Amino acid sequence: MWLDYLDSISKECQFEAPATEREILSIKKELNIDLPVKLADLYHQTNGIYGNYGISFVWSIEQMVKENLFFWTLHEHKDTMKSLVTFLFFSDAGNGDLFGYLIVNGEIQTEDIYVWNHEDDSRRVIASSLEEFIRGWIVGEISI
Repeated sequence: MWLDYLDSISKECQFEAPATEREILSIKKELNIDLPVKLADLYHQTNGIYGNYGISFVWSIEQMVKENLFFWTLHEHKDTMKSLVTFLFFSDAGNGDLFGYLIVNGEIQTEDIYVWNHEDDSRRVIASSLEEFIRGWIVGEISI
């Protein structure tokens, strides 16, 4: 489903091998969060989505774990920044801004995709679903 959907959006999408069950379970182990169903389905088909010139539309699971662990502690070093532990990030804009799901009470409760602006620490909904985010980001309908 995902690969066909992505191929219908752009022929520039490049895919990795599907994530293993062990890799998917590492998210729960390392980040203590269950993946949203659609993102888990995507990872069962490809462990990351890339475009030309190494652009990453969706991180690999390994990168997701690494980036979230880093950004969840970033506020400890910056007095003016709110904690980012309330987000599960899965992509970046290439300029320092990140895309992810909002975590409420230890769970992802909606399909909304947020953007965190690294310059002003703002957070806002940018898409109402993973499909809308991926399509909008790849074809340039989403701007930050």
